[in-house]
Amino acid sequence: MIRKIFVLTAAAAMLVACKKEGCTDETAINYSSEAKKDDGSCKYETSGGESYNIPTTYVFKDANGNSTVSYGGQIDRLNQLEEMVAVMKSGTEGVVAEQNLLDMYANTGDNGGGNFSFSSGKQLENKTFTNDVQMFKDWMADLANASTDFAETAASGQAGVLTSGSSKYLFDANGYEPVQLIEKGLMGAVFMHQAVNGYFGETKMNVDNSNAVDPTNGKYYTEMEHHFDEAFGYFGVPTDFPTNVPGSFWGKYCDKRDAELNSNSVMMDNFLKGRAAISNNDLTSRDAAITEIRQMWELITAKQAVYYLNSAKAQLGSDNAKAFHALSEAYAFAWNIRYAPLETRKMSQAEHGTLMNMFPENMWNISIADINSIVAEIEAKY
Repeated sequence: MIRKIFVLTAAAAMLVACKKEGCTDETAINYSSEAKKDDGSCKYETSGGESYNIPTTYVFKDANGNSTVSYGGQIDRLNQLEEMVAVMKSGTEGVVAEQNLLDMYANTGDNGGGNFSFSSGKQLENKTFTNDVQMFKDWMADLANASTDFAETAASGQAGVLTSGSSKYLFDANGYEPVQLIEKGLMGAVFMHQAVNGYFGETKMNVDNSNAVDPTNGKYYTEMEHHFDEAFGYFGVPTDFPTNVPGSFWGKYCDKRDAELNSNSVMMDNFLKGRAAISNNDLTSRDAAITEIRQMWELITAKQAVYYLNSAKAQLGSDNAKAFHALSEAYAFAWNIRYAPLETRKMSQAEHGTLMNMFPENMWNISIADINSIVAEIEAKY
């Protein structure tokens, strides 16, 4: 009797679970108010009245089954930054040559001056927000200079290394960790900026969407499809995100904030919606998806800054290695608010300038009260 009750209960539970699956997007023509889990069945309607589906992974093909997705240049730049980070982190054990970093940044000789493990015609420097290129070069010089003191213990006015457990961090004389400023900063100045301002901008979106670029050479995508794909490439996630989550860059931090923001679904669902909309000439839905992505990208960077600020409070004074590491990451993520598009940004340029000025020139002088004030400034807008 007990076994029969269990089977019936399990069957009933399965029936309820099945009823909860369906289309959960209220903008779809087959939206189900009873559905609790999206099953990929949502259908959308173009201005001409035709309906279309949105895939559950970032895989798009033409009528002949040819893939229309391409963002190889973005993958190259993600890999270039990955390898730059590895070189910069070696500064805790030895001197890092400034020229090596500059060569990697500009991709000298298509192989970063011999520092990259692969060749590519792409580079990070010429895709960096123009006004900030020199800032990153200055940070690279700062890192190289700090690395000459890798055998010293970092202190106020003294560059060097601080250790926490098995982790080592290289700080400049003002208590900032240059590798974090450069890595997280380039995530904003290149990846985020190019996606939300460049490829989602009018110049890149108001292009041909009727003809494949060059099918004889395998370019089966339209110009508009390709630009949207390149924005997705800078997001830096697998085609089946968030089933699989990357270990670095925006996909990593999107996932870290997911419990708070539902950011994984918002970002990936809208990348899928926007791309499907383009392939079906539904530009209204494309634009709506772009707005959602832009706003969530900005929110992720703001909330990640808050996360690091709050984590630093618990470590300041007791574990300065972790505290200053977190504060440097917080500074970079707060800085990245700068790259959110003006038309959707929640924090004005003047307000952002005020925010960044709240970080001290010398991080060794920061207090818990200072950190609380910076957090409050961000949370007032987000």
